[in-house]
Parts: sequence; C-alpha cells; structure tokens
Amino acid sequence: MTSLLRLCVFVILALLAFAANSVLCRLALSDGLIDPAQFTAWRLFSGASTLVLLSVFQCLKKQRNDVKTVWLEGSWLSASALFVYALGFSYAYVTLETGIGALILFGAVQLTLILFAVWAGQKLVWLEWLGLVIAFAGFVYLVLPTLSSPSLLGFVLMTLAGMAWGLYTWRGKISAKPLFATTSNFVRTIPMLLVALIVIHFNTAQAASPQFDGIMLAIASGAIMSGLGYAIWYAVLPYLSASMAAVLQLLVPIIATIGGVVFAKESITLHLVIATLSVLGGVLLVIIARKRTPKNA
Repeated sequence: MTSLLRLCVFVILALLAFAANSVLCRLALSDGLIDPAQFTAWRLFSGASTLVLLSVFQCLKKQRNDVKTVWLEGSWLSASALFVYALGFSYAYVTLETGIGALILFGAVQLTLILFAVWAGQKLVWLEWLGLVIAFAGFVYLVLPTLSSPSLLGFVLMTLAGMAWGLYTWRGKISAKPLFATTSNFVRTIPMLLVALIVIHFNTAQAASPQFDGIMLAIASGAIMSGLGYAIWYAVLPYLSASMAAVLQLLVPIIATIGGVVFAKESITLHLVIATLSVLGGVLLVIIARKRTPKNA
C-alpha cells in the first residue's frame, strides 16, 4: 500500500508540474515581465542544469562514470523537437489564456501520438475514428469564434508546440534510460537556443530587459516544473500502462485552467468548457477503444 501511495503522490506531483508550466509562462508573459525568447532561454538552461545535477547524482549513486552514456542517450532530432516545443509554447502564451493553451497543447500531443501510431501501421477501429473526429471538431470549435490574428497565431504556435512534444514523446519510447536521454536532449538545445537568441536580437528593434520576477518564473518553470517534473514523470511511467498515462495527461488542461483562474485571474467560459469536453472526450474515446481492442495495442 505504501508503494501505491508513493506512486499516486509522484503522479500527482508530475501532473501539477506540467500544469504549473502553463501557469508560470502565462503569468510571466501576460504581465510583460519577460519576453518569450528570454523566458525560453532561462527555462531550458535552468532545466538542463537541474537534469545534469540529477544525472550526476545518479552516476555517483551507481559509482561509475556514465558521462558518455548520458550524452549518447539523447539525439539531435529529439533535442530539436524539444526546442521547437519550448519556443512555440512561450510565444503562444503571449496571446492565449492558460487553460486554452494547455488544452491545445495536450490535445495536439495526444492526436500526434495517435497519428504516429497510424503511420507505424496501427489500424483504427470505427470508435477510434469517431473519437478523432470529435477531438478535431473540438479544435475547430475552439478557434473559429476568435479567428483574429493574435488568437489564430497563438493557436498555430501551440499546435506546433504540441506536435513537437508528441514527436519528442514518441522518440522517447526507444530510450532505456529516460533521465539520461532527457538530460542529453536539454543540453543539446543550448546551442540552438544561442543561435535563436542571436537571430531574434538582430531582428528585434529593442529587446526589453527582463524583470527579476520574470526570470524567477522562468527558472521555476525550467528547474522545478520541467527538470524535476519530467524526471518524476519518466520515473513513474514504467509503472503505468500506456492508456493510463495518456488518460492522466488529459487532466493537465483541467488543472491548468483552475490554476489560471486562481493565479492569473482568468475566467472559465462556456466556449472553453464545450471545447475542452469535445477535445478531451474525443481523445479519451480513442484511448478507451484502443484499450478494448488488444490487436491495436
């Protein structure tokens, strides 16, 4: 019972960390405390630092030098997907509210994973196709009433971020050492980040200096919610079925929406509720159908 309780606590902490990333990013950007590029820089750098420390601790615990193993567990393709996710995530939250952003992100992640499964040769039954149609209809309903430039841009950026995170998750399935792989991939984003910052700097009239609170929010997002959050999530994944892990991640937009209401003073509209029920309900239908059809697992 103690092991089950520990597992439940770790799962809850991981989901709270995922949702908190949305809240922290929205708080920092909506109040103009930091710009998206600098938020991404502080987030990825602090996340990489935390993960390096965790990996070093893991190596010392096993009393062997695994530096080369840590590096080789990652890849430039996975790192590129992680970088696109982080940058798109930050720029999307300039115009999107917390709950809407989290809904688009995790809906896009799950749909991307489903499409990857189809691409890999997995056949869908009619109930899964119905779920996909419902989920896509929810996305259309979410964005159509607000087809103004900022909202549409935010929707596109967060969808790209979700697709990139879906690719990152899909590639992560082949890793036998997820902590080392995540560390390597975070470290590999640093040179990409430096190039992006230089390009953005020369194409921006005058970049505003980030405020201390904005930097602290970015570091909290990177070091705690991303670094520790991802480490905890990947530690509990072996004890969860694929269906259970997917269903649990659908709770993140709901938690993020509540966090946006409490911390960012955002409101819950009927439009958001209907879109959330459609997107998450459709994805849940696919997951349930897949679980009931062993040959598609």
